[in-house]
Amino acid sequence: MLSPYRKILSRPGALAFSSSGVIARLPMSMAGIGIVLMVEALYHSYGLAGRVSAVYVLAQAICSPQLARLVDRHGQARVMRPAITVSSLGLIGIVTAALSHAPTPWLYATAALTGATIGSFGALVRARWSNLLTAPRDVHTAYSLESALDELVFVVGPVVATILAANVSPAAGLLVAVIGMIGGGFWFLSQRATQPAPTVRHADAPRQRSVLRSGGVVVLAIVFVAVGTIFGATDVATVAFADEQGRPDLAGVVLAVFALGSLISGLLYGLRHWTMALWKRFIAGTVVIALGTSLFVLVQSMTVLALVMFVVGFAISPTIINGNALVQHFVPRERLTEGLTWIGTALGVGVSVGASVAGMAIDARGSHGGFLVVLGAAVLAVLAAVGSLRVLRAGTVDVVGHEDLPDVEAEPGSTTTELSGH
Repeated sequence: MLSPYRKILSRPGALAFSSSGVIARLPMSMAGIGIVLMVEALYHSYGLAGRVSAVYVLAQAICSPQLARLVDRHGQARVMRPAITVSSLGLIGIVTAALSHAPTPWLYATAALTGATIGSFGALVRARWSNLLTAPRDVHTAYSLESALDELVFVVGPVVATILAANVSPAAGLLVAVIGMIGGGFWFLSQRATQPAPTVRHADAPRQRSVLRSGGVVVLAIVFVAVGTIFGATDVATVAFADEQGRPDLAGVVLAVFALGSLISGLLYGLRHWTMALWKRFIAGTVVIALGTSLFVLVQSMTVLALVMFVVGFAISPTIINGNALVQHFVPRERLTEGLTWIGTALGVGVSVGASVAGMAIDARGSHGGFLVVLGAAVLAVLAAVGSLRVLRAGTVDVVGHEDLPDVEAEPGSTTTELSGH
């Protein structure tokens, strides 16, 4: 059953860059929660902790796509080596400022510096897969693998950060994130053989426009903001529900079940060669997520919540995989890193928005207020996807004007040249 994964990982350099990419992505799941845990523990203010974390997320959202554009133009190692050096120093700066109880502007400044330079290693890894593999079916398997590994990072990272902050030091989780960033990041960037070639841009070439000029990328970004809102609101609502049930110790376990469902579905999804059109699968995924989240309003126990979370998790990875695959239809190959980064950034922005809005709803109506935010975000994702059906479908139509054959279009990485047979 696992032969598709063995096949792609047997390619020269593939196992090394995928493995190092997992380590380099640890800050993705540890930095935000690590900042909140450390600042709250040392400054005794959830409000300040939330604001510092928001500055970090906002800086990342604004700057990561610009870093990705530089990566496409100049190469991964040339841009990201100095970037992760600065980002690591930024994280160390946050820790130093907090431990010394520095004035709050120092916390904001170092958080902004970290977010502005951290980049998106998930996009870098996927760009390498697209560069290494030519068969659409293999790219589909690779993207499924990376989505499952993303979930693994989100299962392990927050748990490790929380345990270290509670039992070792408030700053311990962030220090582990720094180690992952430096160790995994520089290991990944040292592998030049699998690095996509930078785009050659002539002096007289017209200035490149942002990939957000593509209607398809905009649609995907809007849907992914909604999906990220589901994540952020679910985290906060689950913690609140566990507190209401008198079992705060189970909140992390239930959230891990959520990510576990997504991890399993991502691996299973990558094993099959799908014949349904890619845009149809993407829309179907958003609908299934909305149906699953509607069950949250009926939850009355931790056991039922865990079951519902597992079921909803099963729809998450396939939807994210299909969304990332659609990016390849809407942006030129030489702009792929930038396109993928916008999608990842949209997801991160949604997480921050979801956590904030759900927190206000929980203050007003309890944990079920938070779950209503989850449901509302899922409905918005469906409306955005279905309402933009023409844009999504048009982006996956070949140059002749006919919709791709199902067994070709269903896989990411296909191009109009391949589809038209020229």
